[in-house]
Amino acid sequence: MRVLGIETSCDETGIAVFDDEQGLLSHALYSQVKLHADYGGVVPELASRDHVRKIVPLIKQALKEANSSVDDIDGIAFTKGPGLIGALLVGACVGRSLAYSWDKPAIGVHHMEGHLLAPMLEDDAPEFPFLALLVSGGHSMLVKVDGIGQYEVLGESVDDAAGEAFDKTAKLMGLDYPGGPRLAKLASKGVEAGYKFPRPMTDKPGLNFSFSGLKTFTANTIAAEPDDEQTRANIARAFEEAVVDTLAIKCKRALKLTGYNRLVVAGGVSANSRLRENLAEMMQQLNGEVFYPRGEFCTDNGAMIAYAGLQRLKAGQTEDLEVKGQPRWPLDTLEAV
Repeated sequence: MRVLGIETSCDETGIAVFDDEQGLLSHALYSQVKLHADYGGVVPELASRDHVRKIVPLIKQALKEANSSVDDIDGIAFTKGPGLIGALLVGACVGRSLAYSWDKPAIGVHHMEGHLLAPMLEDDAPEFPFLALLVSGGHSMLVKVDGIGQYEVLGESVDDAAGEAFDKTAKLMGLDYPGGPRLAKLASKGVEAGYKFPRPMTDKPGLNFSFSGLKTFTANTIAAEPDDEQTRANIARAFEEAVVDTLAIKCKRALKLTGYNRLVVAGGVSANSRLRENLAEMMQQLNGEVFYPRGEFCTDNGAMIAYAGLQRLKAGQTEDLEVKGQPRWPLDTLEAV
């Protein structure tokens, strides 16, 4: 089966063609970073309009690079949610319309399931079951995964997600959008400077996350310290270490709870080098394995949607003619495959 994948949940238009025998045949991505940079964050209306402008040319590009015609495509997968409703509807309308006109089945894919399954695109794909840490701008969650669609959310954000905390803290430091990667780059220049940042919610039982207090603590530290490059780098490092340690502590706790020795880390924050180093060391000590998608598939992309959609289409799941987007969609409500 060969599937065309469409991702338009936020500020990146991603298109890909995935074949269950030949693997990933093509993927095209357009980022709206420059469009939103002047505003310091994503403007939903501008994001939707830019998806409209770029989606059809990218579909044509992906099909050409995959050396595929309409006749070669067996199904279409598009991101149905969660995400910005206007952006979601662009992908849903185009994906469902193409499926109808081409007489192909269509499936709406859960954005976070796409991230969760992104490591399956790699040669060293993890086997089920495993624990998944999903960390992005909008979500931080720990998920017990026994198979596709067999998800139990063990813990999640009660306020700011990890990626959101990175972005907001970067803004406090005067860093341009997108702030998260810029803060991580600044942190790499920092040194130990005696800062004692909290590791939120690690002193109490449970697996939920909360990063809003850490953001406020960082803001107060910034206000009390000299405004020079090295000081900001030191504070950025202390903040990053606090986030990474918190995520690692929760992962270790969840691994002990489930008894699993495989950890999958996905979502935009999974590209963070300090997080990868910390979790790799932890899993080595636990005699376990940690899996990531390659860097280009950590952030939003069409390849993960094509892969996740293919699994559900092969299981006989399809979308009806009604075009729907689900800006809020609990991961553990998905049907098992």
